[in-house]
Amino acid sequence: MPTQSGVLRREVGLWGLTFVSLGSIIGSGWLLGALSAAQAAGPASLLSWLLAGAMLVLLALVHAELGATYPVAGGTARFPGFAFGALAGLIAGWTAWLQAVTIAPIEVEASLQYLDNVGWVQRHLGLLHGNGTLSSTGLAVATLLMLLFTVINLLGVRRLARSNATVVVWKIAIPVLTVVVVFSLTFHGSNFTAGGGFSPYGAHGVFAALPAGVVFSLQGFEQAIQLGGEARNPQRDLSRAVILAMFIGTVLYVLLQIVFIGGLDPRNLAGGWAHPVPAGDFGPYATIAAAAGAGWLAFLLYADAFVSPAGTGLVYLGTSARLSYALARQRTLPPALRDVSRRGVPLYSIMLAFIVGELAFLPYPSWQSLVGLVTSATAIMYAFAPVSLTALRRRDPQRLRPYRLPASGIAAPAAFVAANLLIYWGGFEASWKLLLAIASGLALSAITRAFTPERERPRIDWHASSWIWPWLIGLTAIGYLGRYGRGARSWLPGWIDVLVVTAFALIVFAYAVSVAIHAGRVRTAVDQEQHELTASVLTAQARRGAG
Repeated sequence: MPTQSGVLRREVGLWGLTFVSLGSIIGSGWLLGALSAAQAAGPASLLSWLLAGAMLVLLALVHAELGATYPVAGGTARFPGFAFGALAGLIAGWTAWLQAVTIAPIEVEASLQYLDNVGWVQRHLGLLHGNGTLSSTGLAVATLLMLLFTVINLLGVRRLARSNATVVVWKIAIPVLTVVVVFSLTFHGSNFTAGGGFSPYGAHGVFAALPAGVVFSLQGFEQAIQLGGEARNPQRDLSRAVILAMFIGTVLYVLLQIVFIGGLDPRNLAGGWAHPVPAGDFGPYATIAAAAGAGWLAFLLYADAFVSPAGTGLVYLGTSARLSYALARQRTLPPALRDVSRRGVPLYSIMLAFIVGELAFLPYPSWQSLVGLVTSATAIMYAFAPVSLTALRRRDPQRLRPYRLPASGIAAPAAFVAANLLIYWGGFEASWKLLLAIASGLALSAITRAFTPERERPRIDWHASSWIWPWLIGLTAIGYLGRYGRGARSWLPGWIDVLVVTAFALIVFAYAVSVAIHAGRVRTAVDQEQHELTASVLTAQARRGAG
C-alpha cells in the first residue's frame, strides 16, 4: 500500500546512473536516426550529429552542475522551481513529463514495427495494420510490454537500475559490432560525395536533420538527474554519469552515421538521398548487413530492434513517474502522485505513466513526425536549466558545488541559445502544439490548486516567472516567420533566422535572470528540500535497522 511516509531509497551508484542515461540515449534512434538524418541532409548529416552533440554536451554540463548541487528527484522540474517559483517549476516539469511519458510508447511501437518485418511474425501475428498503426494483436503485445515496464519499476529503483544495466550492455555491444562489421565488409567512400555532393541541401538540410531524429537519438542524458533523489552519492556521481553517458553516446552515433553512409549501395544514391534504402525495407542497418552477406548480423539487428527501444521505454516510464512525483511535491499536481510505496517508488505516478502510455498507442503518424514533437518538448525542458543555473549561482552562491560548469558566464547563455535554436528548428507546428499542451497542464494545476487548502497552496511568483510566456509565444512567432515545419511562412532568410533566434534568446536570458526570486527565498526552498531528503534517508535507515 502507498503511504506518504514512504521514502525514495538512495540505492543507485555511478554505473547505475550512467547506464540509466546511456540506456535512454541508445534506443530506437540508433536504428532509425541515421536514415532520417541522411534523407534530410545527405552526407552532411555527419555535421548534424556533431552539431547536436556539441549542443547537448553543453546542456549536459549545465545539468551536471545542477544535479550534483541539488540532488532531488525530478530535477528538471525542481531546478526552475527553486529559481523562479512554483509556476516555472510547473511549466518546466509538465513539459518534461509530456516528453518523457510519450517516449516509452514510441519506443515500444518502434520495436513492434521492426518485429513485424520478420516473415513469421508478419504471417502469424500481424502486429501492424497496412497504414502502420497497431493491430489488435499489436496493441495486446504493446500493452504487455508496458505492463512489464510498470512491474519492474514497481519492484523498486534497485531492480530498475540492475535490469537496465543488463540491457545497456547489449545495447552498446550491437551498435559497436555493427560499426566494425559494416565498415569491414562494405564501405564505399564515394558515397560521401554522391547524390548531389557532400551537402546536397545546404545548411538548411543540416539544421532540418536535427529534429528528424538526431536530437531525439542523443537526448536522454538527464535521466540520471531525474533519479537524483535515489542516488547513493549524488554530489560525486551525477555529474560523472551525465558526462560519461553523453560522451559515449555521441561518439557511437557519429561512427554509426559514417558506416551507414559508406555502407549504402551506390546505385540507390544516383537519384539523390530521398530513398537511400529500397522502399519497404524497414531497418537500414539490417538491409545493409543482408546485402553484404552478413545475415547473422541482420538477425542480431532485428533482435536489437526489440531490445534497444524496449530498454529505453523501461527507463522513461520510470523517470516520467519521478517527474509527476516532483510536481506533486510542489503541490502543483494532485497529492496522490507523491505517495511512495513501501518499496520506495512513487506508486501512483508509475501507474499514471502506464495509463498515459496506453492512450498513446491510439493511431498516430510516423516515427519521424512524433520524434519531432518530442524533440521540441525536450528542448523546452532543457532551456530551463541554463537560466536556472545562472539565477541559482547568483541567488545561492554559498552552496557547495561538487562540479562547476566551466566559463559559466559564457557557457550558460550559449546553452540557452542552443536550446532555443533546437526549438526553432523543430518547426512552427511543433511549437504551437506544445503551447496548447502546456496550457492543458496549467489548467490541471489550477484544478489541483482549487482543491488544495489555502495554507498548503504554493505561492505563485508572477514576477519571477514573467519571462516564460513572452519567451514561449515569441519563439513560436519567430517559428511562424521562419523556415521550418508545416505552417512556417519562410519570411526570414537563411542565417538571418539563426541570428534572430540568438538575439531573442539572449534578451530573454538576461531578463529572466534579473527577475529570479530573492536569495533568501531560494535558500529557504533549497534548504527545506534538502532537510526533507536527509530526514527521509534517516527514516529509511531506521526502518531497515528495525526490520
